[in-house]
Amino acid sequence: MAWSDGHLAAEEVDLMLARFSQLFAKDATQQKALSKELREYLVQNIPLDELIPKLGNVEERELVLWLGYEVIQSSARTPDEPKINMEEAAAYQRLVQLLDLPDETVKRVEAEFAAAPEMGEGVVETLARKLEEFIRN
Repeated sequence: MAWSDGHLAAEEVDLMLARFSQLFAKDATQQKALSKELREYLVQNIPLDELIPKLGNVEERELVLWLGYEVIQSSARTPDEPKINMEEAAAYQRLVQLLDLPDETVKRVEAEFAAAPEMGEGVVETLARKLEEFIRN
């Protein structure tokens, strides 16, 4: 998703690395090591067509949808550009198509993302809660 506009913005990289390292590493040393490993993986730009079929279930697909939506919401290339540019919007629609989730599910995930700050929950906390729910199930 972050590569969709041909530019992997520093904000997008930082957001993804922070989320994953905070959620999957227990302390600062582990977070730093995981962040480094993930940064190397991110620059590979693996096509969605190759990655999506490897997802195992609906919960994983919903989590990927959430993360994809979060990434495209994270930055604009220029101050005059909307947060989601045309290339990112097209890539997001391609992701939605590949994930093959019902329209109601897509709308629910997007609404949950939009509602997180209103509920007093930051994006990190919401994502952490969603990952914990995913792991428990």
